[in-house]
Amino acid sequence: MSRPIERRLSAFFTGETAARAGLTERSGDADPLITALEYDSRKVKPGTLFCALPGLHTDGHTFIDDAINKGAATVVHEAEIGEKKSGIVYLKVQNSRFAMSPIAAAFYGFPSRRLVVAGVTGTEGKSTTVYLIWQLLRLMGKKAGFFSTVQHSDGGEAQWNPEHQTTPEATAVQRMLCEMADNGCAYAVVESSSHGLSPRTNRLGDVEFDAAVLTNVTHEHLEFHGSWEQYRNDKANLFRALDTRYAKTGINGAGLIPEPFGVINADDKSAAYFTGVTKRKTLSFSVNGKDADLMVKAIESGAFGNWYNIFINAENAAINIRDRLPGAFNAGNVLAALLTVSGLTGVPVRKIAPLCPRLLPVRGRMTAINKGQPFEVLVDYAHTPSSFQTIFPPLRKRQNLSGGRIISLFGSAGERDTQKRAEQGKIAAAYSDYIVLTDEDPRGEVPRDILDEIARGVYAENPALFKQDENLFLIPDRPAAIRKALSLARAGDIVLLLGKGHENTIIYKDYVMPFDEFAEAEKTLGE
Repeated sequence: MSRPIERRLSAFFTGETAARAGLTERSGDADPLITALEYDSRKVKPGTLFCALPGLHTDGHTFIDDAINKGAATVVHEAEIGEKKSGIVYLKVQNSRFAMSPIAAAFYGFPSRRLVVAGVTGTEGKSTTVYLIWQLLRLMGKKAGFFSTVQHSDGGEAQWNPEHQTTPEATAVQRMLCEMADNGCAYAVVESSSHGLSPRTNRLGDVEFDAAVLTNVTHEHLEFHGSWEQYRNDKANLFRALDTRYAKTGINGAGLIPEPFGVINADDKSAAYFTGVTKRKTLSFSVNGKDADLMVKAIESGAFGNWYNIFINAENAAINIRDRLPGAFNAGNVLAALLTVSGLTGVPVRKIAPLCPRLLPVRGRMTAINKGQPFEVLVDYAHTPSSFQTIFPPLRKRQNLSGGRIISLFGSAGERDTQKRAEQGKIAAAYSDYIVLTDEDPRGEVPRDILDEIARGVYAENPALFKQDENLFLIPDRPAAIRKALSLARAGDIVLLLGKGHENTIIYKDYVMPFDEFAEAEKTLGE
């Protein structure tokens, strides 16, 4: 952990920071010693700068007095405040959530300027690619930190992320980057979600990125962005940020600081769009034979990894790569990681590639559970139509050759993109023999209603093929649903448990239920 930070408000809330934060009015002449930044009044302690954020269910402005009673010395707000207390500094801004980012960056001493930072965005593959980049840097003797949906590290060993939030709020982003820099890291790898890149949250607005990586961009999170075009546009902010990066010098252990660059998936239909939003150089990779800086020429995939031949354009050389990552789709993640690490360090791809057999998979990404049963059980985080299209076809092809069946279990998140639900059901129906629909994170929605929406997609694919309670089961209770899915399996089958992966809770309207997909499946298999 980094050292505790205590800074006078005047030391970091300067004219430049005030301008970036959109300050419109300041009340109070004090210059308090700030010891923490918080937006949750329950976590406030003496010396805190409290950001009052409007929210979906609650408004932080209603908790300002609670925060002050607990010791908050400064309040950032956007709504008008009636009675202001003496001795407290009030900072009225245009948008308090947006302002939180420049304030946090300044409070923590602009930590991304002390690091070489790679951001990874995309609909799928973000967490895996982040993890692979971090591992390769470490295997090369570089000190690096990272944070993703699944795990995080401040320079030491990876720790589990207990939250479901891919990119945390700006206060946490800047704090974690500060911890990495203080711990002597030269590199940071940041999973960059579309939410985090959107100016509506501005969680990553004050991170100085040196590399921007795109895995792919497909249909997701339209409940937040409003349209696919806006979703793609928000993701592209990662690449736009390369053009305005702060000039960096003297980063510990990094050697020469690279010129900012992008890494693009040439197979994605939006590749040209992302290349076009930045003036910086972009490198490309392809697993489907398209012309790119790094191309897969041939691939053989198995349950325990992949073997593939790749061509490196810059080196005019073909090399063989072996990895131990289940799923042929991981080839794209590996190529993205190789290009990124090469660009960050200046080491040629062919010299980094021999490290690939030492790369570890991310827990919950096509992870096998083996308790001696005569069928396969695979846990994966897949929860979008595009991720379904990635994982189902190769498994169906394998099962068609062996005669085995596919039993798929999944749900869809509540208060999120509803358009994808029927599409998930349609895709699963095209490749599965049995389907079990269950809770993912219903949040404030009625769980059964979500499952009914998915089921409509199942029936749309082939109305005569699936019959409820025969080969289609709607079981909201996820532990019970897992027991049902496993009870259907026989020798040679594959049971796919999708949508939760590494997560350790299920979110309902009024409570959060502890839940571990792996533990639940292992318990059932052991009965």
